[in-house]
Amino acid sequence: MAIVSAFAIIRCISLFHVTLAFFFLTSPRTIADQNVVFLLGESMKLPTPSVFNKPSAATAFIALILAFLGIIDLTAVSMPEEYAEIYWGTQTPVRLLFLFIITGYTYMFKEGGILAATGGNYKPRAGDNLKNSVVFTWGFLELSAWFWVFITLRDERRQKAIRLMEKRKTEMDRM
Repeated sequence: MAIVSAFAIIRCISLFHVTLAFFFLTSPRTIADQNVVFLLGESMKLPTPSVFNKPSAATAFIALILAFLGIIDLTAVSMPEEYAEIYWGTQTPVRLLFLFIITGYTYMFKEGGILAATGGNYKPRAGDNLKNSVVFTWGFLELSAWFWVFITLRDERRQKAIRLMEKRKTEMDRM
């Protein structure tokens, strides 16, 4: 049995999103200057973008999206348990897939990466702005947290099935 329930982890992730939204709106440099961003960025040889030095329209939009995501997740985790289990049972693998793709793309297509485009006729692409330490750190931390949720949900579902089987067995023994 898990020490922390999946729904408690989801609530923490949601509150983390709301907190990130606040900092992206008021002081995005605070996020870019975090030690974990620096450590993961340097270890993966990813640049730290200068866009996060001061609030801008892009950071305000990121703040709105993160706040929206946090509030939606807080609402969804507050549903009745049977509905929430179904919702998060389908939502978590989708989020894991998305975050794995984003994190993998950021690392593998970076300058000097395994699948990076090289050569004299290289044209900048739309996804080039995703290849930085802030995006990689966000994707990596989210991927880790949602994997924890996924494992915890599976464990809770297994424990529930065991309890149900034991309950049915005791009912059969009474008859």
